[in-house]
Amino acid sequence: MGGGTDLDEAFRFLCERADGGDFLVLRSHGDDEYNRYIQKLCPLNSVATLIIPSRAAAAEPSVAARIRGASGLFIAGGDQATYIDFWMGTPVQSELNAAIARGVPIGGTSAGLAVLGEYAYSAQGDKPDDPNLDGKTAMADPFGPRITLVHGFLDIPILKGIITDTHFAKRNRMGRLLVFLARLNAAGSNDKRVRGIGVEERAAILLEPDGKGSVVGHGSAYLVEPQRFPSNIGRGTPLTGAAFTVQKVGPGHSFNVRERRGDATTYTLSIEKCTIRSTQPGGAVY
Repeated sequence: MGGGTDLDEAFRFLCERADGGDFLVLRSHGDDEYNRYIQKLCPLNSVATLIIPSRAAAAEPSVAARIRGASGLFIAGGDQATYIDFWMGTPVQSELNAAIARGVPIGGTSAGLAVLGEYAYSAQGDKPDDPNLDGKTAMADPFGPRITLVHGFLDIPILKGIITDTHFAKRNRMGRLLVFLARLNAAGSNDKRVRGIGVEERAAILLEPDGKGSVVGHGSAYLVEPQRFPSNIGRGTPLTGAAFTVQKVGPGHSFNVRERRGDATTYTLSIEKCTIRSTQPGGAVY
């Protein structure tokens, strides 16, 4: 889910695949407000929230045991920097990936979606009073200190080679996702191109292990793939000379992540000197 108001349909999708077992919500801060909401929606054996607010907490054997016993997992919104800082390289990460390997369904919203891909924007360079990292800011300096990218937090097979982004249209994040992709694909160390998925608020992608997915809710999902790489990308140099293919999938429509095709509106975005131009009718500029 891209953030904003939670979607009943998305939780029902996860609950059905949890097969009536024990559903566990994970977060680094907050409360157990999800428990009652999910219990009303789904016939489950139990619903619980596990708050893991430090690396010390992530090392507690009881935390690993609780994740190991879950039949469904959901990472709440919040601050993805804390998920990386507190959980990466701990038993929490190990147990999450072991659960995924067993076929336990997993989802997330906002920050929880941001960490589901093989690559993730970690927000570890953000200060508490920093404004939203929008597209213009990111494109002005693709290697700025706030653009922190991590690899391999979660190992979800169908999201290999993918980085996700959230609150997509409302917070003007297309430009920053293009920067993430330019950075990752310019590294020269990938066997295949890294692709992006952006999800709008109040929208969700319901994704099966075989790659078949559908968009539900009140917004769209965007599947973004590099088409032309920038000739020069470096610290302090505005992004230019890049092009990307976008498939915009609206609510009620489906696509296949593995086959890279679906019921979508397809167009090209090109970047010249921090300005994004679209081949859509009207030539929208971001």
